[in-house]
Amino acid sequence: MRELLDYLKNIRLAIFDLDGVVYRGNTLIPNADKVINELKDLSIKVVYNSNNSTATRKTYVERLENLNIKSEITDFYTSASITSAEITNIKEKANIYVIGEMGLRQELKSLGHNIETNPTDYKDIDFVIVGLDRDFKYDKLAIAQRCILEGNAQFYATNTDSTLPVARGFKPGAGVMVNALTTCTGREPIRIFGKPEPFGIELILNDANIPPKQVCILGDRLNTDILAGNRAGIISVAVLTGVTTRDMIENIKEKVIKSKDFDTNLIPDLVIEKLADIFKN
Repeated sequence: MRELLDYLKNIRLAIFDLDGVVYRGNTLIPNADKVINELKDLSIKVVYNSNNSTATRKTYVERLENLNIKSEITDFYTSASITSAEITNIKEKANIYVIGEMGLRQELKSLGHNIETNPTDYKDIDFVIVGLDRDFKYDKLAIAQRCILEGNAQFYATNTDSTLPVARGFKPGAGVMVNALTTCTGREPIRIFGKPEPFGIELILNDANIPPKQVCILGDRLNTDILAGNRAGIISVAVLTGVTTRDMIENIKEKVIKSKDFDTNLIPDLVIEKLADIFKN
């Protein structure tokens, strides 16, 4: 059984991003399944924290199973499930207009909220929630705009990722939809629930009852995964199988040196080319 790098030797919980770390599109990133299974063999708890709100947690379980990775619904903390939990804390059984897909809608419905698809009275809408929507249309944007400007609905977002890693390259992320609504309303989201906000990681730490210093996040984005991990006080590991490159990291380090105002939380504690590099050779 391989040993973890000394920097990670005290880890009891590993938080994995999914897109760009475990898979790209529907394609497993080589050996990601083996690394996850090895961590479990070392009695390290593995959970997943994804900004992608399009799928339900059950769908994620099935997706990983097809990639030879066993998991439970409770292993997943998606921006959709996190958003739904927090919206419920604000108001129960709310009327919500969603720009998003099945994952977000189902998570909200499961907690008792009513999803309006074509509201007759915009003043009845409590929240407009925006996530990734691959069927994004002008009419959806127009309804969301009216709910906010005419009905005073509160505007929230699952995340603001600019891109989504797929098998070959990238596609537009949820940030495109969020920015469209911001542009036509002049309003920023009251809160963004996904990374880089640390809310999801703090929820994981609370559920697992494990101290931050014994937890790491493995992600491919500096401005979401790494930033959220550092804000939550856990060990941040940048994996170069997705968005981030070494040049990007070096550029940020240079900016930090030149400007005291630059956010040092964008710099990962550890950089690896691939997941298997968390183990000693």
